[in-house]
This record gives sequence, C-alpha cells and structure tokens, in this order.
Amino acid sequence: MLSQLNTFDLWLSLSLLQIGRYAFMALIAWLLAYRLFRSRWFHRKIIQAWPGWRDISREMRYSLSSAIIFGCVGTLTLKAAKLGWTQMYFDFDTHGPWWFALSILLTILLHDAYFYWTHRWMHQPKVFRWMHRVHHQSHNPTPWASFAFSPWEALVQAGIFPLTALLFPIHPVAFGAFMSWQLLNNILGHTGFEIYPAWLIRSPFGLIFNTPTNHVMHHEKPNGNYGIYFNWWDRLMGTNHVDYEDRLAELTRPVGKTVR
Repeated sequence: MLSQLNTFDLWLSLSLLQIGRYAFMALIAWLLAYRLFRSRWFHRKIIQAWPGWRDISREMRYSLSSAIIFGCVGTLTLKAAKLGWTQMYFDFDTHGPWWFALSILLTILLHDAYFYWTHRWMHQPKVFRWMHRVHHQSHNPTPWASFAFSPWEALVQAGIFPLTALLFPIHPVAFGAFMSWQLLNNILGHTGFEIYPAWLIRSPFGLIFNTPTNHVMHHEKPNGNYGIYFNWWDRLMGTNHVDYEDRLAELTRPVGKTVR
C-alpha cells in the first residue's frame, strides 16, 4: 500500500502516478483533436488557430513540475493521515460503499467552490503576476496546459487534498477517483474544442455544467469565467462573460447554418 512506503518512495510513486495518468489522458486528447480529427473537428475549435510548439513545450515543462509538487503534497497528506491528524481512513469497511461514493461527490462539490474562489483570488493584480501568469501564457491552450502552473499555483491547486482529508472521512482510492474526474475535466477544458452537442447545451445541463468554451474564453479574456466543473458560481456572482452563450451557440450550430 502506498501509505506504507518510506517518504521518498511514496513521493516518487505519487509523482509518477500523476505524470503517467496525466500523460496518458492528455496524449489521447492530443492525438484525437490535433492529429486524427484535426480537419474534421476544426469548426469546433474555439480559437481557430493552432498553437506553436514553443507554447506546447512550455506547457509540458510546467505540467511536469506541477505533478512533482502534487506528489509532495500528497506524500505529506498521507503521512499526516497515518499519524491520525486527518479524517482519512484506509479500511474500506470503516464507512461502507455508500459513504465511499458520497465522499467522491462531496469532494467534487468542495473542489468546485475551492477552485472558483482561489481562482478569483489569483486574478487579483498583485497576486496574478507571481502566481497565475504562467498558466495564462497559454492564450490558445492545448491538453498539455491542464497542469501548466507556476510552483506557487501548483501548491494552491494541490491544497484540495489536505483540505478534503481534514474536513470529512475519505479513502485514498476515493480521492484517486476524484483526481481522475478532475483531470479528465481539466484536459477537456483545455483541449480547445467544444465537445458538447447543441441539444445538450440547450437543456438544463447547459445551465449547470461548464463547457470547454467557457474555460478557453477565460484564457482569451481572463476577467471572467472562473469556474471549473459547474457554472453556478459564475452565474451567481455575475462573472460569466457576457458573450459566453452566444459564442457557445455559434460553436455548436450545425455546419453551414448561422445563429439567429
């Protein structure tokens, strides 16, 4: 079990786990969107230009450093849990399957709020320059931008692990499932293509969930669209870009038709 490893081996294992999972998901997204279906999907490209290799290599480098920092925070959190300093548990039978599933949902909801408010804080001018500017160097993001953070921002992003472990009981495997969810959403949000069909966008789904268009517009025009999974914080706080829904309708219209 990971938590039984010595500190260095645990850090190395967690870092490699992060790197491997990230590289696997991002590579699939890259191959599909930027190689196999590059031309066929171009009408869904949110910013209709291709990023340069210089930008992509920068995104990869910073994502690698973020994975290493995530491994450090994960190691410290698991060590603290073994000392009884958190509410994390390691025996599946301690809370049963229903709580295991519910803890994943609670972590998603917690992280959605945590991300929105820390993200808005990082857009304060004095904070932005030294913490969040690196991520916004990706004006036309790719899947490799998903974890392209400065070391300081990577620490903030990793803070969801100890925060969750302190607030309510969670099994490491449940948190790992959450991490797969958030990574998938993060990669979809940075790949640069709108994936959702128009009929889904026009349903209640479009009012509740965020879209890749929402986040790529944030990279274009940073002051707005701060949410991650759900759109309710932006709607409640009035921070959606005013042209977000028009841009989304344009991207999801059938090819050859115009939006009225």
